[in-house]
Amino acid sequence: MSAEPSFAKSRIASLDQFRGYTVAGMILVNFIGGNQVVHHLLKHHNTYCSYADTIMPQFFFAVGFAFRLTYLRRLQTVGRAEAQRAVAARALGLILLGFVMYHLDGEYKTWEELKQLGFQGFLANAFRRELCQTLVQIALTSIWILPVIAASARVRVVYLVVSAALHLGLSWWFYLDYAWKTPVIDGGWLGILSWAIPTLVGTLAYDAVAARDDHERGRAVPSLLVWSVVLMAVGYGLSCLGGELAAPPFSPPAAGRQVDLWTMSQRTGSVSYLTFSAGFSLAVYALFVLLCDQWGVTVGLFRTFGTNALAAYVIHPMVSLAVRPYLPDDAPLWYVIAGFLVYFGICYLLIRYLEKNKLYLKL
Repeated sequence: MSAEPSFAKSRIASLDQFRGYTVAGMILVNFIGGNQVVHHLLKHHNTYCSYADTIMPQFFFAVGFAFRLTYLRRLQTVGRAEAQRAVAARALGLILLGFVMYHLDGEYKTWEELKQLGFQGFLANAFRRELCQTLVQIALTSIWILPVIAASARVRVVYLVVSAALHLGLSWWFYLDYAWKTPVIDGGWLGILSWAIPTLVGTLAYDAVAARDDHERGRAVPSLLVWSVVLMAVGYGLSCLGGELAAPPFSPPAAGRQVDLWTMSQRTGSVSYLTFSAGFSLAVYALFVLLCDQWGVTVGLFRTFGTNALAAYVIHPMVSLAVRPYLPDDAPLWYVIAGFLVYFGICYLLIRYLEKNKLYLKL
């Protein structure tokens, strides 16, 4: 563990802009992904990595970046015990919010059905799938990496590799079969092991940026890009270990190719997918470091979404419920674009209103 880990003393513009871009991407792909006319790269897939599938790992990358920043700051201001208490409280808050948004599995319309379920049946059935989505995954992954969040880069890299190896081992043993048969969402309960990959990469990116003064952060870009290429190459290389050369990322697999331990899959939270996506996140973030921290370029839209990302996450599905019923899956492209602009505009106006009134949803 580093003796005196450093933290950035000023707000890092590139993080807010990167997070805002990621929120905008989420709003885009979550709304239009169900339409037949939309390009396959803008849809979520379970058998390869599309553009849509890179969005969630970018959230975890940003979470890791901000987690290390805030944790190091709290270590120096309030001490370890209080810093850890804040992490636990935040995780609990995210889990409770996730419970409200995602709900538990199952629905019981009569008292007799509920009695027949019993307590053991409740434990066996209620937590299999729906609850373990983005917010809950973020909470659990944060707890998982808490032991090393203030540690040296070497320790965090070792922890990342061990987490990935555990996920691979458990998937080989039983979890891959379970994940596909259930089917789980976003990796399910063991997803914390692989979602730790982009999260810990985010902590390493923070180190590269925070080690430099505000006007020198652009010097971190070359190393960020080099490591992004390394991670993407490793992720793709892992996807080829199934016995034949895998299709390149962002390309559908060959017809008849079977899903295996090495397939890039957001459903299973596979190690190949999250290693590649961590590298992709690093490349995208490097671009924002160059634009925002080095050249001073910022986009108001990304600022609005990036500084109130949790509010945007909570609000956008409610807006979708209001607009989506009037957007059939087989609608023509012009109508899909028009519907999206209405939906996106409402989301932006609501989040912008919160920003103008200095109302921020944070946990």
